Amino acid sequence: MGSRLQAVIGVFALMGVGLLLASCSDDVGVDQHGQKVTVERLEGQWLVINYWAEWCAPCRTEIPELNAFAEQQKDKGVKVLGVNFDGLQGDELGQATQKMGIQFTVLAEDPSKRYELPRSEALPVTYIIDAQGKLRERLMGEQTAAGLTARLEELRKGG
Repeated sequence: MGSRLQAVIGVFALMGVGLLLASCSDDVGVDQHGQKVTVERLEGQWLVINYWAEWCAPCRTEIPELNAFAEQQKDKGVKVLGVNFDGLQGDELGQATQKMGIQFTVLAEDPSKRYELPRSEALPVTYIIDAQGKLRERLMGEQTAAGLTARLEELRKGG
């Protein structure tokens, strides 16, 4: 009887671990406001992921372009995400995004493993992920809203 009870307990323990892991995969962490970012919010959309830092001058001039691009694309199946290169968290991340004037979602956790993004030592760097979650492009240097729009259209057409 004891081994049967242990087997039942083991099954329930495995179920609990499975549920825990399933719920973990449902979010990508939190944003600069401490709000949970769910996978559902991002799935099926093209993602433009930009790495930035406060000390990066081209990042500072690029932010208004990314804000404009995010606004232009918000109803077109495209989501702009930012990631702080220095790994700022919590209040520090919120303050830095406010100082930089960032209006799009900034992830507190680096999504590079989830999307298999190659590490870049230079900034700014922007990655374009297709609606299936596949890395399609790595763009080095400062981007413009017009340039991102044109590149996204080319990639969507299969270019």
